[in-house]
Amino acid sequence: MKQILIPTDFSENAWLATLYALQLYQNEECVFHLLNTYTPAIVSSRFMAENKSNASSVQTSADYSERQLKSLLSKIENEYPNARHYFETYSSFNLLGDEVQYLVEKEQIDLIVMGAKGISNEDHVFMGKNTVKLLKHIRHCPILAIPSNTTFEVPNEISFYTNFDKFYTLAELTPLLEMIDTFRATVRVVHLQNELRPLNELEQFNLGMLRKYFGEREHYIHTISQINTVSRTLRHFNRELNIHLLALLNFRNSYMDVVTSEPQVEKEVFSSHVPFLVIPEMTMALKNVRNRTLAGSNSING
Repeated sequence: MKQILIPTDFSENAWLATLYALQLYQNEECVFHLLNTYTPAIVSSRFMAENKSNASSVQTSADYSERQLKSLLSKIENEYPNARHYFETYSSFNLLGDEVQYLVEKEQIDLIVMGAKGISNEDHVFMGKNTVKLLKHIRHCPILAIPSNTTFEVPNEISFYTNFDKFYTLAELTPLLEMIDTFRATVRVVHLQNELRPLNELEQFNLGMLRKYFGEREHYIHTISQINTVSRTLRHFNRELNIHLLALLNFRNSYMDVVTSEPQVEKEVFSSHVPFLVIPEMTMALKNVRNRTLAGSNSING
């Protein structure tokens, strides 16, 4: 049974991400873990006694968080009933990144689904600060980020952005392969170059390994010239080929690293309708596999 974590700030963007997850896995048995974190502004000093108003603020935030989670769960069960879906709710006084990391390990989460933007929903921002922080902070679980203007479509056209300098392992590509198999999708491997040139020996070897991993799955290789920025290039490609989901591997100097540090993440309108799947690098993916193996072994022995 899939374990899906959905962080929410109860915004419209968070609801759209929740709805996307429910539709994406409508035919699969899943446990959806709905998480809200709150961190009221607390002014304190080790030289001061505890301020009762601070404690009251925490309690007020806790009450609000729990009420909203109950309301969200009720809305899901009333409007989108599904006998295959189960739910857990978490209200936590903690930083979002720390709580997400804790739950990923504790609940053996398979996938995090969240809005690309949160409650602020600034038009000039492609990704909200919380999303960017999680993408950089959570390196051992795939994250599916849903743009605010996304309308659900079955992802039967998936683009995978890569350079061929890195050797990919099967463990790294497993989240992508599972998505391809679940939706019988076509995958389009996109290789960006500043100037078009033949692949060198290392790149040809890594491309060959990718083809081996994809096997009989329908896939195509696209080598394209970069237009101004990585983000702008990917946007044009997605539009031209009607891509439903884009996937990137998250490692140092990867496209994901470049995209989250480019100026347009904060300054330029990056009008993307395409959800993006951010996949952890090998060391973190193997850590998660190891944890699952140990958990399964303990369950059998118990």
